[in-house]
Amino acid sequence: MKLFKSISILSLALFLLTSCGSNSGNIVNNMAELKSAIDKAQAGDVIVMSNGIWKDAEIDFKANGIVDKPIVLKAETPGKVFIEGQSFLKIAGHYLEVHDLYFRNGYTPINSVIQFKSDEKNAAYDCKVVNCVIENFTQLDRRKKDHWVEFWGQRNELLYCYIAGKSNDGPTLRAELKGNQHANCHHIIANNYFGPRPRRGGPRGETMQLGDSYTSMVPAFIEVRDNFLDRCNGEVEVISSKTNYNKFINNVFYKCEGSLVLRHGNYATIDSNWFIGDDNSDNIGGVRVINTGHWITNNYFYNLKGNEFRSAIAVMNGIPKSPLNRYNQVTDVVIAHNSWIDCISPLQFSVGSNVNKSDVLPKSEIRSALPIRTSVANNLIYNSKTISEAIVKYYDTPGDIDFQSNYVSGVEGIENLNGFITAEMTVANSQSIVPLVTVVDRNAALFNGFNFSNIKNDIFSNGRSENQAGAICAVKNTKQNLLDVDKYGPVWFEKSKKNTNTKQLSVKSSEELYAAFEKINDGDTILIDADLLKLDKLIKVEESVVLASSNKDQKVRLQFTSTEQVPAFELGAGVNFHLNHLIVEGTKTLNCFEPNQADMSIATNVFVDECTLSGFHSIYKSKKGSFADTLKVVNSELKDLVNGFILDSETEAKGDYNAEFLILDNNKISTIENVLVNFYRGGYDESTIGGNFVFNNNTVEGAGKRGADEILLKTQGIVNVRILNNNFSSIESGFVARLWGEKNNVESGNTIYGKSKIVSDEFLTQKLLY
Repeated sequence: MKLFKSISILSLALFLLTSCGSNSGNIVNNMAELKSAIDKAQAGDVIVMSNGIWKDAEIDFKANGIVDKPIVLKAETPGKVFIEGQSFLKIAGHYLEVHDLYFRNGYTPINSVIQFKSDEKNAAYDCKVVNCVIENFTQLDRRKKDHWVEFWGQRNELLYCYIAGKSNDGPTLRAELKGNQHANCHHIIANNYFGPRPRRGGPRGETMQLGDSYTSMVPAFIEVRDNFLDRCNGEVEVISSKTNYNKFINNVFYKCEGSLVLRHGNYATIDSNWFIGDDNSDNIGGVRVINTGHWITNNYFYNLKGNEFRSAIAVMNGIPKSPLNRYNQVTDVVIAHNSWIDCISPLQFSVGSNVNKSDVLPKSEIRSALPIRTSVANNLIYNSKTISEAIVKYYDTPGDIDFQSNYVSGVEGIENLNGFITAEMTVANSQSIVPLVTVVDRNAALFNGFNFSNIKNDIFSNGRSENQAGAICAVKNTKQNLLDVDKYGPVWFEKSKKNTNTKQLSVKSSEELYAAFEKINDGDTILIDADLLKLDKLIKVEESVVLASSNKDQKVRLQFTSTEQVPAFELGAGVNFHLNHLIVEGTKTLNCFEPNQADMSIATNVFVDECTLSGFHSIYKSKKGSFADTLKVVNSELKDLVNGFILDSETEAKGDYNAEFLILDNNKISTIENVLVNFYRGGYDESTIGGNFVFNNNTVEGAGKRGADEILLKTQGIVNVRILNNNFSSIESGFVARLWGEKNNVESGNTIYGKSKIVSDEFLTQKLLY
């Protein structure tokens, strides 16, 4: 089976033996010894880094092996050599290999963690990085840009590595092709485990970026195959292909909130990949198509709910005479022998058409060039529950799309849809997370397009002698485990870590509460057994924790009395902070929650349920560079506040914003002096997820700053806004909200007493990012 072929213990041993040679190696114990060993290295040498922590290790592995005698740098014991602090690895020369290093507890002081060059004159050729780990090796300031793996040179390989947790600016992996010595590079990225990558709150968060706009005409021939991409949610482009002749084969995209995007470059091959979504996210996509000559074959799309830029197949409109960094017209693309299972409107064309925005965008930004000379043939579309949604969706006049012999089940109203045929289908592997669907009729007619005879195998490497529609010809094993992550990355690294050491702490006084926060472990619960605690200083939340009353029926009062301009709760990087069944009171100089400016490397989360928050300057106040993935307040009372949620710190109009989800549901809100929500994203970047605000089933009374132009719920530039079923009374501001009509901003079921109103601005003028 092509998708999940295993390497046997014997073959893996042979691989390691031939890669490392028979030389047992020269053990080095510190950076001076390592530098000396590298300087003296000859073809066939093995340099062994001793077990332990190598802190602030700046490794410049510059040497030259030969084809059958590489020079190898490896760990004494796989996974026991820890590269920490401000560290990096540069590789330059010929036939070099690096094995089994573990980067953690730090960040790179240069532009990359692993870089396939030493300097501008010395790059890597025919070199490999194998069985290495880069875990949460992210900058303390998430605005600082770096790349964890940076390809230069030619014919380099990243194999069996684990790379996860990057939250700062910049793609996780980037291939550079600036100069002939880096073009026609033929790099291989295979059998790795990528992810999870947390949401970044703006663009520049790809997991892979292969080239850039200004090398988009360069041939690359990069091969990305047999990788597992797990919840790579950094931005809408999980992989951004920006060079020519790249291949993406046999990868699994698991619940990735984005797509494989053919952003620039031509003649890509996208074959035998799995795109797996779920019911809980509308942002999980498939393949987005731009440019010329791509072949998209044998791919399996399951349970994808994305739309437009995140649809299962998004074929874009182009810009006539497009600049290098924008969108070229789609031409001569083949989309054949793919399967879409339980996907919403899987085929979407002229995505990004914006001819109706000429008043607010320059001519060079108007995407009006329709896709042409594109074949969509021999595909399979199946829905387990019959739907009536259109399976083909256009955002402009239909272009030159040729639909032939596409077979459909579980979709109403396709009788007059040319090129689509209703067919009986069978489902195997139904007890697994991904059912496998095939057409019952083995003799169903197929379209024989130009070069279609080259589609010789299906997604499981079955030969197409039974040349069925869809990605699968035959299911030979109905118990396929498509999500066996142990087949990817280093065998020595545990990919799923569970915290089993959580505990409950009970406190009865302010002193005990402060002490508890100093000794908690990640995931603990602190229960307060008291009526009132007076707190005269802030609480630093450095680990994920639940803070709650010991008795759900009797809320504890936490009374913050400080008059300094500090938060009540200062949130450390990456914490999940839950407040349950509490009354939290502050002063008008205090914000209830703020991020810790000293370390904003990983997004925070705040969840408030059945609490009363009152007397604060703001409930949550962002800081420049901070990011909260989710701020959620439900079933609570918010009252006597100067402001509510202030998320407006990213002012450069670069598409960044300070929270991914702000959710206020079923709350009672009263006496807000100024703005209840100020959620801001500046810059025109139509493909960014762009923030989510849900304001549902709340009652708001006596709120807002007086003035005809004042807005109670400010959401400028936020793409996904839902204001539903709320009751507003005594609103001082002229507007409850001004929505961005062309985007996913909606309001419904709201009752407003008084003169305040909700309006929609159809086209919002914004500064371009490019």
